[in-house]
Amino acid sequence: MTLHAELVLRRAEFALSVSLDVPDGGVLAVLGPNGAGKSTVLACLAGLVRAQRAYVTLGERVLDDDAVHVPAHRRGVGLLEQRALLFPHLSVLDNVAFSPRARGVPKAEARDVARRWLAEVDASDLADRTPAALSGGQAQRVAIARALAGEPDLLLLDEPLAALDVDAAPAVRGVLRRVLRDGGRKLTTVLVTHDPLDALTLSDHVAVLADGHIVERGPTREVLASPRTAFAARLAGVNLVAGVAERTGAGAAVRTESGLLFHGMPARDLADGDAAVAVFDPGAVAVHPRDAAVVGSPRNVVDAVVTALEPHGPVVRVRTREGLSADLTPASVADLALEPGTPVRLAVKAAAVSVHAAPRTPNEGRRRQ
Repeated sequence: MTLHAELVLRRAEFALSVSLDVPDGGVLAVLGPNGAGKSTVLACLAGLVRAQRAYVTLGERVLDDDAVHVPAHRRGVGLLEQRALLFPHLSVLDNVAFSPRARGVPKAEARDVARRWLAEVDASDLADRTPAALSGGQAQRVAIARALAGEPDLLLLDEPLAALDVDAAPAVRGVLRRVLRDGGRKLTTVLVTHDPLDALTLSDHVAVLADGHIVERGPTREVLASPRTAFAARLAGVNLVAGVAERTGAGAAVRTESGLLFHGMPARDLADGDAAVAVFDPGAVAVHPRDAAVVGSPRNVVDAVVTALEPHGPVVRVRTREGLSADLTPASVADLALEPGTPVRLAVKAAAVSVHAAPRTPNEGRRRQ
């Protein structure tokens, strides 16, 4: 079912004001730093928290408006959190059967539904166990089955893989992808996550939340390929330089507050004077000793100081005080004698930089068309 939500909530120094639309069967990933309001959005959608102003519809039903607040147990909403929160006194089978039983389904039929969903998440062999006998990954599979056995019209996922170890998370992610995207039963879903892999593999669209407001939204791969906010850039593992756009003939540049001019290739929606960001991959950054001549003719040259060296797959990610990163081979790091505190000169070709319009304030994002 199609979800539309407009939520306004104020608590002490925190203010939430968001508008969300998820088409029938769509999966929206909500990303953002801690304290941005992600879990509050889910709590409002679930009916666990009532916003000061809200208009929420699910299909043809109004769940919230000025006169209506449908309680959580009547919303047809399933909620899956970081912890499985299974009932310790019930078997796995009866934990999953609890959801249809709560809707009035007879016990025998509810257990049949539970067996079907346990098979769907590859957990049939766990039916007779108690929650205490399950690993973290097994418990989360059971929790997924329990959430879906209630046949919700909307599924809310609050960091469902965050509490799992590195071995269990990929398997459970695969289960979620299969039941949400590949099973032919596509279920309208809102997913809160910090992991870009969750967003890429599970969602169609993303909304980036900051300080209670959506600052960026669009198709998942587009946002993570060309982020327009610092948080989305960190998620995507790319560099982002923010400032004001200046057109330069066929190209464009971003002028930062410090006066640095960063040249790149402009997006179609960019106009002179727009708030803008320059985005480029750490692999496109060349690192030179501070006193050495820069080879070639890169248009972007920045003096920087190394702050950290981090293993990043087959390369080493060099982070700098200026907020820029470069990916180098271990041999290059050794040749340059890099360590925290080393002054360096970074060079990036303009052809490797994309320049995009960016949100002007934390309260207003630019919707991608």
